[in-house]
Order: sequence, then C-alpha cells, then structure tokens
Amino acid sequence: MAPGHEGAQPNAAEVQEFCNLGYASGCCRLPGNRTADAIRFAVTRDAGDQLEICFVRELRHRPAGHGTLEYDLSCGTWTAGHADSRIQQMADCYLQSYLMRRPPPVRAASKGASS
Repeated sequence: MAPGHEGAQPNAAEVQEFCNLGYASGCCRLPGNRTADAIRFAVTRDAGDQLEICFVRELRHRPAGHGTLEYDLSCGTWTAGHADSRIQQMADCYLQSYLMRRPPPVRAASKGASS
C-alpha cells in the first residue's frame, strides 16, 4: 500500500529483512513522509466477550500516537475500530493471533454441583 507501489508484493528476503519488526529504513518502498515506522498492539482488557486492544504508533524509535480499539466476541465485530484501513487490517491480524493463543474462558460451576 506504499504510495507508488500499490499492489506490489515484497519477496521473501524483503519480508525477512524489512517487514517482521518494523523500522524498514532500507526498504525501497518506504514512504519518506509517514506517521509511523511501526505499530504495536496489546490486549489491555479481556473481559470474556469484550476485548480492549491498545495500539502505539512509533516513529524514529519514539511514541508517535496511540489509541484504543474494542472488539465484541459475541457479535464478532469491532465496536470501536480504527479509521485508517491499514491500521485496522493490522489490528485484525493481531486479534486473530491473540485469539489463537488465548486460553479458553473459565466457566462458573453450576449451582447445586458438589465439591
């Protein structure tokens, strides 16, 4: 999605060298004027069906902005997403990864069950 390179696919070496952890300063597709070098995500609240995900934009190894996204697992939708489709797509990938490694929810014991 880099301007002038829309639809271009990096090769395996470029992905390994430039795309894995951000800070792709050697990438020939990297726009000179950008708002972030990397975007980091973390789940800040997992309340059963409601997830809160914080994101931080980094530019030149410093914080450059942050925000919070919210996802409703019972509906399978973002209740508070991001307006930038690129950041939203990264949030979707982060969410999928988190859900694959998330432990199953603990179920309350039913009433009348013996200990």
